[in-house]
Amino acid sequence: MTATTDARPAPGSPVRVSGTVRFWAAAKSEAGLAEEPYLAATLAEALAEVRARHAGRPGLLRLLGVCSYLVDGDPVGARDHAEVPLRAGGTVEVLPPFAGG
Repeated sequence: MTATTDARPAPGSPVRVSGTVRFWAAAKSEAGLAEEPYLAATLAEALAEVRARHAGRPGLLRLLGVCSYLVDGDPVGARDHAEVPLRAGGTVEVLPPFAGG
């Protein structure tokens, strides 16, 4: 896959790319689907898209605030989501908290 933009970015601006958000466990149940596409430059932008798409699902919106995230298999941890870049064809995994883990 190649980078996709919906407009010409300003010089030095991050390029928005397409990829996939995957929901797991309770996040999958609350979202009502297993995965969906994103078009974003950063994790924060991708999650903003998810929130906008699912504005009518308050359970998912609450859950997103306590989830852990993997970007292309790497844990995001405490990093600022606005500072986590996404790559074309990448995957964001949405992992809700679970007991016993």
